[in-house]
Amino acid sequence: MTAPSATPPSPPTAALTREQVLRALRLVEREGRRLPPSTVYELLYRGRRYPPRAVAELAYRLAQANPQARWPHGAGQPTNALLEALDFTIVAKRPVLAAGSAQDQGQAAEQQAEELYTGSETSLQSSAALAAEPGAAYASSPPAYTKHDALAEAFITDNELEAALAGLRRRRALLLQGPPGTGKTYLARRLAWLLLGARDESRIELVQFHPSYGYEDFMLGFRPGAKGQFQLVAGVLPLLAQRAAQDPEKPYFLLVDELNRGNVARIFGELLLLLEPDKRGPAHALRLPYAPPGAPRFFVPDNLYIIGTLNLADRSLAPLDYALRRRFAFVGMTPQFGAPLRALLKASQVPKPLIDLLLERMNALNAVIAADPELGPDFEIGHSYFCAPPAQPAEASAWLRLVFEQEIGPLLADYWREQPDKATAQLRQLLADL
Repeated sequence: MTAPSATPPSPPTAALTREQVLRALRLVEREGRRLPPSTVYELLYRGRRYPPRAVAELAYRLAQANPQARWPHGAGQPTNALLEALDFTIVAKRPVLAAGSAQDQGQAAEQQAEELYTGSETSLQSSAALAAEPGAAYASSPPAYTKHDALAEAFITDNELEAALAGLRRRRALLLQGPPGTGKTYLARRLAWLLLGARDESRIELVQFHPSYGYEDFMLGFRPGAKGQFQLVAGVLPLLAQRAAQDPEKPYFLLVDELNRGNVARIFGELLLLLEPDKRGPAHALRLPYAPPGAPRFFVPDNLYIIGTLNLADRSLAPLDYALRRRFAFVGMTPQFGAPLRALLKASQVPKPLIDLLLERMNALNAVIAADPELGPDFEIGHSYFCAPPAQPAEASAWLRLVFEQEIGPLLADYWREQPDKATAQLRQLLADL
């Protein structure tokens, strides 16, 4: 009699719960993880779009505690049906529309409307518990970032860096101001990395103000949805504030580039009061103008920092009002045509005579600009124009000539629009013997 054959082991179950999928989505959002794009379908959740099979596979790996586990179902209908059974929305991919657009927000408006604010105690308690959930053991952490790294990258002294960090910690709001090309945005990101202790982009949000940017983009406003109906949509700040409130042990940063290019008082709205260090937290929450009657009030958490940049040379910009100025610590930045730039160019093997010529002529040009009664120090030209030398030393002379001709020359023509001869003479001095 033949012995019965052994029953082959069954593969691990591929069933997922809604909570497991939500855990995967939170991990993607928290770490800014990039998933392989889908071809036809996308999972729509809270106004954002995700590739369904990649999300399912990540959820499956987390559930199995195995970073190598393979999701056994194919893309398309097999995976979509499982996710739809868990009450997730699967939509056809629209490559023209970016994730988080007004159309996406229209489709997800009802779900998002309940979570626009950070003032609800119940929502904060439940969300904080979720945010405290440990990440997967195999998730890669961002590389560390130290003061030594910052001093090696930014053209700033140890004392200046410490002063900037002290102002940021004290006020939780800092403005870097200076002429064009002095590395303001570059330094802003590195200040955030220093307080985070790592190059962690998942806790940094960057926006750029411009004349069309408004309160509705920054705080809260109505936007058209997919069917032409206007829906209440949270702006950049409330969404970032909500994330920060759910993760109080880590700092979060909003970087505002070209802050004074927008109507700052109108854009900031309630933030003008809530920026104060002693006005942070739920005890000082305010009701936003567009908020529904039953909506919780909005507040700025203690761990949210704002770093803005100001270009002092733009004649079209109105000065900041005093009410806004006293909410920020200010750090001035100046052109650095000295040892740091010399070291950078030398490391790139730019010939020493060319480095000497560059530093000498730019310092001389900035002295002329600073002495001009119609311009002054705010219009000096920064060093960032020269921070990307060519890889081949033989190309350095041609590179420098092109920077003078194509970037510095047009700027001088704009500075001395009423004195074209002066602009031409200064450019000619820059190009002599090149």
